[in-house]
Amino acid sequence: MTVIHMKERFSSGSGKRGIAVVLVTLLVIAILLSGSVFYTTAENEYAVVTKFGKIVDVKDNAGLHFKVPVVEQVKYVPKAIQLYDIAPSDVITRDKKSMIADDYILWRVEDAKKFTQTLNASVTAAEDRVSVAVYNATKNTISAMSQDELIEARGEKLTSLITEESNSDLGSYGITIEKAAIKSLDLPDDNKDAVYERMISERENIAASYKAQGEAKAQKIRNETDRQVAVMKAEAEKQAQITIAQGEAQYMKTIAQAYDTQDKEDFYQFLRSLDALKASMEGGEKTVILDRDSQLVKVLYGEDLK
Repeated sequence: MTVIHMKERFSSGSGKRGIAVVLVTLLVIAILLSGSVFYTTAENEYAVVTKFGKIVDVKDNAGLHFKVPVVEQVKYVPKAIQLYDIAPSDVITRDKKSMIADDYILWRVEDAKKFTQTLNASVTAAEDRVSVAVYNATKNTISAMSQDELIEARGEKLTSLITEESNSDLGSYGITIEKAAIKSLDLPDDNKDAVYERMISERENIAASYKAQGEAKAQKIRNETDRQVAVMKAEAEKQAQITIAQGEAQYMKTIAQAYDTQDKEDFYQFLRSLDALKASMEGGEKTVILDRDSQLVKVLYGEDLK
């Protein structure tokens, strides 16, 4: 009877141990299947691993990773650039002109560890921080400029100034602003008409000034052109007179060479006298009264007329 009782006890103990092993095995399988041992990270995110609330590791490469189940926890932080559009705000320029600035922000997590330690890996908390930083930077930048300077600086210059000042307060949070830009810079409705009228008046004054300068330059060009024309005409007339004189000199030289004997000269005088007589007789019947010593009389009546 005693032997049988010991066998029953042994058989009962072995069954309990087998059940315990099965339960432990099932628990391990459940843990593995539930993902408590492995976790994955994507290309556009960080994985921050904490152990009892303390950061022990940061994964910035995509893939499958191991963690101690139950003890270690994983928080995911975005790696990609985030867009945040803040509400329009009133700003005042250095010359006390009121304007409305509407900004947008491109920001990203630069240090996932700092981001998790200071903001508990919260994107919402980060948006609050960047919006305050950009709002203050926008007000400070615009308040240091006159309205005319502000209009002139719109674009890359103004964006660069606001972005640089915004980042001065965000390094401790592990985030950085890639770009803080004003997408719209406008006047309050009650100021628009007066400002537009002043701008129109200023542009009209500028246009009148440009027109006057253009007319003055045009008159200067006309005066210079007239002077050059007068100089050129005078020079041309001078050259013409020189050419005429040279031609007459050449003509006289040619005549002298052609009639270099007394017979040739007498013949030349005879032809000229005939031409003169012919010219005087044109136009109908005419009476010509000649001096007895004239060359024509000598031609008509001979040299011995007394």
